[in-house]
Amino acid sequence: MIEYLKKKDVSKKEKINGVKEAVETALERIKLNGEVVVRELSEKFDGWNPNSFRVSDTEIEKAIKLLPETFKQDTQYCQNQVRKFAEAQLQSLSEFEIEMQEGVILGQKLVPINNVGAYIPGGRFPIVSSVQMSTIPPKVAGVERVIACSPSQNGEGIHPGVLYAMHLAGVDEIYSLGGIQAIGAMAYGTENLKPVDFIVGPGNAFVAEAKRQVFGQVGIDQIAGPSENLIIADGAADPVLVAADVWGQCEHDYNAVTILITTSRELAEKVEIEMNKQIKTLDTKEVAQASWNRNGEVILVDSEKTAVKVADEYAIEHVQIHAQELDYYLENLRNYGSLFLGEETTVTYGDKGIGTNHILPTEKGARYTGGLWVGKFLKTLTYQRCTEEASKHIAPIIARQCRYEGMIGHAVTAELRNQKY
Repeated sequence: MIEYLKKKDVSKKEKINGVKEAVETALERIKLNGEVVVRELSEKFDGWNPNSFRVSDTEIEKAIKLLPETFKQDTQYCQNQVRKFAEAQLQSLSEFEIEMQEGVILGQKLVPINNVGAYIPGGRFPIVSSVQMSTIPPKVAGVERVIACSPSQNGEGIHPGVLYAMHLAGVDEIYSLGGIQAIGAMAYGTENLKPVDFIVGPGNAFVAEAKRQVFGQVGIDQIAGPSENLIIADGAADPVLVAADVWGQCEHDYNAVTILITTSRELAEKVEIEMNKQIKTLDTKEVAQASWNRNGEVILVDSEKTAVKVADEYAIEHVQIHAQELDYYLENLRNYGSLFLGEETTVTYGDKGIGTNHILPTEKGARYTGGLWVGKFLKTLTYQRCTEEASKHIAPIIARQCRYEGMIGHAVTAELRNQKY
């Protein structure tokens, strides 16, 4: 049984027209003319046209002096958590070499990407956490050059907290540059910015579209959509905490998606009461309320099994479990970006620095991929080595396969070796 107590209002979804065309035009101009276009766009959209987009050591030192010690300590803690988890992921990977048959040796190497560019969004909030999520995993993977771009805030350069986080993470080059122009500069390069091989990090609709369009020229982590959260709660859940977790994700932006699946109608009613209480004191209530009105859903189901089925169909970025049978959900859920088990473990922890990465698949991407991780910055490369005897054995088999396919030139390369050995 599935009953929708509240459904999203698709008629109110915020759309921005002309994104694809605007991005395509801007990227083509950056590709052809470099920094002059980057400067023009930065001035137009961010009111920012400094002598150099690259942030100097002096600017970094100035920003650090503006920050309280508690912020620095908290940022260090979060970065240490992310680094430790990335290091554990790296240790789970391995190179190997195997002798498939006598004289036939195959192997796998793990080689870091050379150059990675991280985009750190600006917008309504200084997203300090995006720095550690985007720049520490490639550093742990052994990437030689990690650069970061972030838009100027109020015509004064990168937000001091974001700049400090970049410095602390060991970013090699920092650029006060945002939007399409940042993605274009990283992908194609300019007179003063060497291009990268791979771009990571979230952003607005224009940044997401720019990443989509430069894919191929460079690799990308994924196309980030609006933030998503799905909560599964049973009758024993605390409605106060469930309500807080709903609003916590709704405040991201007007298009954020939050869904509550519950096996208890009574719990759903209590959560609604708590939400109405909490929203009154929330500083971000305008955005949070609009997001919930447009995209919020409450779904009543008859069992844990049905809850899992519905959740997997949504394939949501974050899934929170406010229920007694946590292991059941851990064992049976399959489609999610990251899973938060128990009322003690809120999505906010993952968003800001518990250690796992917050760059996760959205818009049903969890059906086929997980989130950003250290392995994304490693190329899994294979190699082969054969002895003469092994080559002599393999050659006629491969040659016959080639001739069956009609690829005679391929067949000859094998047959000549068979003759020689």
